[in-house]
Amino acid sequence: MTRLAHAWRALGAEQRLTAVAALALLVTMFFPWYSLQSLNRRSGAIYSHSISAFGDVSFVEAAIFLVAAGVLGMLFARAEGRKFQLPGGDGTIVMLAGAWAALLIFYRVFSRPAGDGYPVGIEWGFFLAFVAAGGLALAGWRTRVLERPGPPLTRSRERRSRERTRRAPGASGAFQEPFAAEEPFADGEVRPAAQARSPAQRRRSAPIPAQGRGQYPPAPPEQLSFEDPPTRGD
Repeated sequence: MTRLAHAWRALGAEQRLTAVAALALLVTMFFPWYSLQSLNRRSGAIYSHSISAFGDVSFVEAAIFLVAAGVLGMLFARAEGRKFQLPGGDGTIVMLAGAWAALLIFYRVFSRPAGDGYPVGIEWGFFLAFVAAGGLALAGWRTRVLERPGPPLTRSRERRSRERTRRAPGASGAFQEPFAAEEPFADGEVRPAAQARSPAQRRRSAPIPAQGRGQYPPAPPEQLSFEDPPTRGD
């Protein structure tokens, strides 16, 4: 009992509301759910009696019991300080669990226990269970709205090492931000480069001087003027 009391004090306001709704759903399963009728063959009189959810157990009652017990177990683990992640968070799981329990109870309205030829009625405990399931879904929705997102997944050591090497200054193949360098243009003006390039990339992009070729077109050997007399060869 001391452990349960300590767990209750460790829960938040929304978690306590969720615990009350789940516990109420579990308790309502012991209340009268169905009213059955039977015939007394000796006297010929018809008498009726009520049964709880455990009086005629099917997959519906078993699923509702697991929903309530599972939510209580999850809250107890949270109160104990155990760290684990659920898809969508605790609020989403509780909301879906409450909605699933309410859907199962509603389905049981049309799929009642066998009455041996007599009509089967629904008792007040059945309606209380439906209200408790709706309260559980509402508590899960409130928890989902107010809860903080979980911590991001930790990256592997190998990935962190690659990123650290990639961002290290002076490392081969290191990542360089665009617009980080300046290069001279042909007119002598220095403008920011479209993208920083490594020395190897600059050597590859530099023009290769022509070897063994003259200028094209070739320059004339001498420019004559109209004032100079023409020369004649011998």
